[in-house]
Amino acid sequence: MDPMLSLQHCVPGVLADLLSRQPHSPAKVAFAWRAAVGDAIARATTPTLTDTGTMRVQASDQHWRREVLRSKPLVLERLRAMLGRERVARLTVSAPVEQRPRRRKRGEPKPGIEGDDR
Repeated sequence: MDPMLSLQHCVPGVLADLLSRQPHSPAKVAFAWRAAVGDAIARATTPTLTDTGTMRVQASDQHWRREVLRSKPLVLERLRAMLGRERVARLTVSAPVEQRPRRRKRGEPKPGIEGDDR
């Protein structure tokens, strides 16, 4: 009797096989992206695959940008398995720059505080 394989080991190969039979489309890229990164990251990002093989990902903020970059090697490996090694050459991630409040100078009152009314 053959040993049972876990579903976790079978799914990536099955997905790669199914996706390889489908024409390239934005829906195919979005599906592969969601499968590669999971629901939480997929909700906070928008992927686009260029004709030159760059997967451009727009994250909703810097937190999600860091999350994608942290797992970039694994994500890239998964995308290549699903979409084709020759189809996904690189992964870039961008996000809006967060506006940090200006640092106060020493002795400068906190914003919104005119004076001490005690």
